[in-house]
Amino acid sequence: MPEGLGGVAVTGIGVISAAGAGVAALASVQRQAKGLAVEGACEALDTGLELPVCHVDNDFLEDECMELACGRFPNRTCALLFRASVDALRMAGITTFSSIQGIRVGISVGTTVGATFNNESCYFDWKDNGRIDLEYIYQFHESNLALWLHSVLGTSGPSVVVANACSSGTDAIGIAYQWIRDGRCDMAVAGGADELSRIALNGFNSLQLTSSEPAMPFDVNRNGLNLGEGAGVLVLEDKDRVNIRNVSPVAFVLGYGASSDAWHPTAPEPEGRGLQSALKDALREAHLTPSCISVINAHGTGTRANDAAEARAISAVFKDVRPPVYSIKGLLGHTLGAAGGIEAVSLIQTLKDRMVLGTPGCREPEYEDIAIASEGWEKEISGPIGISQSLAFGGGNSALVIEGC
Repeated sequence: MPEGLGGVAVTGIGVISAAGAGVAALASVQRQAKGLAVEGACEALDTGLELPVCHVDNDFLEDECMELACGRFPNRTCALLFRASVDALRMAGITTFSSIQGIRVGISVGTTVGATFNNESCYFDWKDNGRIDLEYIYQFHESNLALWLHSVLGTSGPSVVVANACSSGTDAIGIAYQWIRDGRCDMAVAGGADELSRIALNGFNSLQLTSSEPAMPFDVNRNGLNLGEGAGVLVLEDKDRVNIRNVSPVAFVLGYGASSDAWHPTAPEPEGRGLQSALKDALREAHLTPSCISVINAHGTGTRANDAAEARAISAVFKDVRPPVYSIKGLLGHTLGAAGGIEAVSLIQTLKDRMVLGTPGCREPEYEDIAIASEGWEKEISGPIGISQSLAFGGGNSALVIEGC
């Protein structure tokens, strides 16, 4: 490992998605995946659109660990966040909430809509009856994900909800990493969470970005994305606290970079110049060069514009290195604000296994100047350090440099 690496320890990871609950479930489904983890339209959305969506089985939100919240779930996004957070805390050796109530705990959560699109009944009530039930207002005010999680855990410390479209989860982890690095808190729970929404699905469809078939990231025949839901969470701690608690990190966050294209409300800058900037900043903060990176977890949505810009950015920054590049959106769908959290978990597992698996749906990679791990690919990686990156509507770009253990 190059000298000078610092970093913030990751002591626990948790995830829930269409693949199931827990890191093992995600890894298992990813190893055998050749398409979406869940196929078919979600009947609960009732959109009339015959589009595949990757929904989470409700059984995973009804097991014993959910009872720890005492039924306090203002919405489904909170439930998804809680399930992933409990799993991450347990991996970090936190078995009771009281054990962290006397320290400074930061909570940083990324989301796109955080359930605010799933309030249509409120507007129907207003339209039909000229009034609304105050329960809608109470629910809305209780739906700040970070403050809600603080209240359930009984913790205190800095909190933020990042709503930066589809890079929100990655940005949330980056912010928490900075909090720990700068001594603002002793521990942080960070990641992303998002639930499926009729309005979001109709919105992406109106932009002609959805596909009626499973997504095909980076494939020459790709024609759009599928939506999904879930949550991915990391527990971050200062190295001194890790030593005091005598726990073993599963990874280290070494650097974070973010930028804005200032280009278009929804389309990325065609050459990926903003992403190039974010990647270079993350590498610079980690005191690393592109040759130190062994694998890249790409945003890889399966849309024409995103994958093209992302491929050009990767090629420009890693042109002399060609680390393998993979995406899991052909497996889990695009989980929006949760994507950065879920994909950071995926990268950490990839680094742990020292094995990169292929990109579900990518059978004929379009781009020859980057090393796309196509469907069925299974290959050892050369080192312990990788990058997880996200792009967003509005031109947001974010990247995390992560070292596996």
